[in-house]
Amino acid sequence: MNKNSTGALNPLTILIAPLDWGLGHATRCVPIIHELIKLKVTVIIAAEGPVKVVLKKEFPELKIIPLKGYHINYSKTKAGFFSKLILQSPKIFNAINYEHNWLIRVIKTHKIDGVISDNRFGLWTKAVPCVYITHQLNLHSPNIALTILGQKVHYNFINRYTECWVPDYEENGLAGKLSRPMNLPHIPLKYIGPLSRLQKKNVKKGLDIFVALSGPEPQRSILEKILAPQIKQSGLRCVFVRGLPGETKTSYADNDNFKMYNHLPSDKFSEWMQKAQWVICRSGYSSIMDLAVVGQKAILVPTPGQTEQEYLAETVQAQHFFMAAKQEGFSLKAELEKAGKFNFKQVEIAPKNLKTAVKSFVEQIKLNKKKESN
Repeated sequence: MNKNSTGALNPLTILIAPLDWGLGHATRCVPIIHELIKLKVTVIIAAEGPVKVVLKKEFPELKIIPLKGYHINYSKTKAGFFSKLILQSPKIFNAINYEHNWLIRVIKTHKIDGVISDNRFGLWTKAVPCVYITHQLNLHSPNIALTILGQKVHYNFINRYTECWVPDYEENGLAGKLSRPMNLPHIPLKYIGPLSRLQKKNVKKGLDIFVALSGPEPQRSILEKILAPQIKQSGLRCVFVRGLPGETKTSYADNDNFKMYNHLPSDKFSEWMQKAQWVICRSGYSSIMDLAVVGQKAILVPTPGQTEQEYLAETVQAQHFFMAAKQEGFSLKAELEKAGKFNFKQVEIAPKNLKTAVKSFVEQIKLNKKKESN
């Protein structure tokens, strides 16, 4: 933030960059971007691929600059999920080093005043204030030794940032023990409440099932091949969103009851979700936050082998917020019968601290820049 020709301070420029592991990191950045825009901050988004497509559709007026993703490959089987991820550790650390060096260059070329990183480990610098967003302060893996090691590595990166925002409640949170560790990071920690691009509306139910697929391949396609034929055969009214925003073809309609879309904008996505009697989706944390905010009943199907999703599904089912089901052997008829008997409880949505956290971050940057200009 420099002075212009009249001596006034120019608007702040803040870079926001979501992780590319699924679309959830991108969609939960939407409300943050809206808050920044309200404060008349110039927002630059760093993304590529499907994440870029999603955010470009939400904010066509904003500048998006390319930043390589981590491009992680996932296993077709539950047993091979974690081991395949571990084998790609060198690739992940190379991506972290790349984005860190990339940030140093971008701060100069685009005159960045602050950075907000959603789970990207390398977007920290001492040159400007940097926020790290994560709901997973406690890592969850099938191996205790690797969990402890991963926790240390994760905190090593978190502690390089200026502050950390947790999209959950400090008490009675949706993420369970994932967001409430015994040992906290050394930097300031702010619980900002669930983040969702969706708004709760009063709509009449006019749909049986709303399917929202997301997450990495090949598991995304595997679940689609399990669900789509069963829903078509059932004759139930369904809107099926494939989670493929980059595809050129937008929609498919086999009949009046079954409509399939590659992607839907937030308003349509929210409307169809809330019209449905049941939602079927992954138990990714962003999906759980969306469901909680709009107050929808859902059947969650964790990605096989993804221990975080498996833990989240178990946690919210134990609280009777949502019901969990396994992908292997999934039977639509059986799961809907279970859901009909399940004692669903509404998630209590408390006031969020997002607006306060964003405003405080912006004011701190302004204060720092004024000191530098004097």
